[in-house]
Amino acid sequence: MAKTRDQDSQSNVPGPFELLEEDAFKKARTGCAHVFGKGYRCATDELGYKTPRGRGPAELVLDASEGFIPLWEKGVTLRWRFNENSFLQFTRPAAAKKAVRNLMSKGLLLWQDAVPVKFAERTDAWDFEVIVRERDDCDINGCTLASAFFPDQGRHQLFIYPKSFEQSQDEQIETMAHEFGHVFGLRHFFAQLHETAWASEVFGEHQPFSIMNYGDKSEMTEQDRRDLKMLYTKVWAGELKQINGTPIRLVRPYHMS
Repeated sequence: MAKTRDQDSQSNVPGPFELLEEDAFKKARTGCAHVFGKGYRCATDELGYKTPRGRGPAELVLDASEGFIPLWEKGVTLRWRFNENSFLQFTRPAAAKKAVRNLMSKGLLLWQDAVPVKFAERTDAWDFEVIVRERDDCDINGCTLASAFFPDQGRHQLFIYPKSFEQSQDEQIETMAHEFGHVFGLRHFFAQLHETAWASEVFGEHQPFSIMNYGDKSEMTEQDRRDLKMLYTKVWAGELKQINGTPIRLVRPYHMS
């Protein structure tokens, strides 16, 4: 018979694997989750802070967790495919894949001409897979709708959870646009700038309302698009090589490595 967390925490579990009490566990999870409005969270990136290192909050946040800011080279096409096994759970797999393609397209369209890469559906030499999970990932902070990845040379996954399909069409599209923001190299608005982990840098001057922001303020803005487009334009032109002292490194996807 499966034990509850409380039962496990009272058992003779070896020291390194002793479980936190339920309340302490919930508190710990609350401190590291990026929660959207209506109790949904993003699993791609951690919770951020409003004014890291005393800097102002009105900037676009970029991934720098590896000690540099990874962005895509000019002219990159990301190859993707469906994970076929993950669609066997549907009575009409082909229809489900068509609906996901539509969501991905509309999520990208929200970024308009700021999208810095192209996408091509390919079954071989792929850079990321689209996987629909069989069950939801929920905790005290809410449920994950989707998760993606940041620019690098590895193979990755874009996960979509069943809970996402329960949202309105607009919310599903905005969720996809948010995850594509991560694929382009964006961290959460007000992302962590701790010296020991989850480092990031800031660029641009957008308003608190942003597709990469929190809760009711998580929506696409013209400034989101302008900042992203300006960022890549300046980097590709060689006019921008570092941000706040952190070097920018252009990367290629897996199939070009």
